Amino acid sequence: MPPLELPVRLLDDVSFLQTIFDYPPVKALLALPILAAPAIPIAYVLRGWWREFDAEAAAYRSELAAKNEVDYRPAVCFTIVAAVLTMQEYYGDRRFYGEVLREPLQAWAEGGKHPFVFAKYDELFGYAWWVLARVIGYVVIPLPLWKLIFPKDKLWEMGLQGGGFFKHLWMYGVCTALVLPFVGFAAMQPDFASYYPFYKQSSRSWFDFLAWEAMYFIQFFSLELFFRGWMVMALRRTLGSAAIFAMALPYCMIHYGKPYFEAHVAVIAGVVLGSLSMRMRSIYGGFLVHILIALGMDFFSLWRRGALPVTFWSPN
Repeated sequence: MPPLELPVRLLDDVSFLQTIFDYPPVKALLALPILAAPAIPIAYVLRGWWREFDAEAAAYRSELAAKNEVDYRPAVCFTIVAAVLTMQEYYGDRRFYGEVLREPLQAWAEGGKHPFVFAKYDELFGYAWWVLARVIGYVVIPLPLWKLIFPKDKLWEMGLQGGGFFKHLWMYGVCTALVLPFVGFAAMQPDFASYYPFYKQSSRSWFDFLAWEAMYFIQFFSLELFFRGWMVMALRRTLGSAAIFAMALPYCMIHYGKPYFEAHVAVIAGVVLGSLSMRMRSIYGGFLVHILIALGMDFFSLWRRGALPVTFWSPN
């Protein structure tokens, strides 16, 4: 778009805000105020917790220094994170399913006289592999490996404690309310409606929609356990509040390829949910927030396109 064309279009276009947001230079730089706007209130609310985390970490590091010891947890944790995310990037997506797994699965289905089932749910099977790869990468690999390297660490303390969940549930409700405006803003973008849900047959029937959401929720639990559970708890004793921001970086990066503003909102969500997880020593509230927002995004996207299912089961 020529530089002088934008002001002219704004005079005649009723949806001038959308025109501004779609203008590439504006859209790219708009991420900065989106991140800055909530940064001050978030830091104000959470600064007390962060100071506590840092004080605990400082005392722990002083104790290690007095003993002339080194805590290898950060090095091991970052190495595992890098290895897991790299494996998932190359072997955990639907491309790998299509190139390696699809043909044997199709042959098995046709041999078992179920070619129709395979043809009908081929896309869903691809996402089933995507979810399974996340469960393996986020849970099956890091937790047993961590226990093997650090046998004194208790895995149930990696965010799986449920004490105080209902007592602090209101905090997660506030977080959901704060995040929803940013989700609504992201939903205004043209790439949102075409991107969600991932499973494009979700509109075929309510069975397709619910089957996809069930798989999606399993993926989210594994994700929360990996980032807000294991990673944050593994780093908290040495890094303090810095563990939250160290986690938020790769968490933001796994959103690359998704709508632009959503990838930036992931930074805010990562810091807030990471802080709550470290404080409560639990991932359950963050998991609840995540699935509610994800369900809302899928539902809203279908509703916006007039593509919500009209039947529970589709014979085709």
